[in-house]
Amino acid sequence: MVPVNGVTIGQAAAFVGVTVKTVRHYHKLGLVKEPERDSSGYRRYGSAELLRLVQVRTLAAAGVPLAEVGPLLDADATLFATALTDVERQLTERIEELIARRDTLRRLADGDRALLPDRAVALLERLSGLGLPAHEVAATREGWVLARALVPEGFDDFLGHVEHAFDDPDFVALSKRAVEATAWEPDDPRLPELATAMADHFLANPAHLKIVTGLQARTDTAARYHLIAHHGEEQGSATARGVALVEAKLRAAGVRIPRPDTH
Repeated sequence: MVPVNGVTIGQAAAFVGVTVKTVRHYHKLGLVKEPERDSSGYRRYGSAELLRLVQVRTLAAAGVPLAEVGPLLDADATLFATALTDVERQLTERIEELIARRDTLRRLADGDRALLPDRAVALLERLSGLGLPAHEVAATREGWVLARALVPEGFDDFLGHVEHAFDDPDFVALSKRAVEATAWEPDDPRLPELATAMADHFLANPAHLKIVTGLQARTDTAARYHLIAHHGEEQGSATARGVALVEAKLRAAGVRIPRPDTH
């Protein structure tokens, strides 16, 4: 029971379950009126001050911003109920945001799922199952992460085109040959032959050609297309030359593909 002449700030803080520093902070913000000093020079907290401290602490612990606590406690019953509903809505939004962050952290245990949707992860696993080497799947993963970041509105359609293409044994065989070509010399005479075969396949299968044209059709500049399409290439490598040959043959056939110096 609170003595008639009240309690000290330390006792008040202990009764309410906060620190003295917190009580003083409440005073500074004007949330709790600071008691007058008694004849001995001490500030004594009576029942009214303790009740106000409890109310402030309870609302603050519930997630109500301190800037809103004062007006909330001073409002009438109707406004108080309305304000609490609004605070509840804000808390729900914060909870949903925290849950989303927690889920992202959990997905970080799997590097793919942290940056790519489940559909893309499943497709990468499918590529591994088709016999593509791990380094090629890793390079594909990086390219898709980049594509999703640069052209998010077209990424789902792009995945659909890739899924469709890898249902075709001929496309799978060409993709495997292209992987083998990464170990060739840039002037290997087999490169033009492979580039012709790939270009001919794309031209004969317009749905597969969308793997090449789908993303660039949604970009506002050639820069983003080349960042995606040529990710991981080493200048002067067989891969770089092979891709350039394929693009050149497709352009010659009338397919719109940006050039590196296009703005």
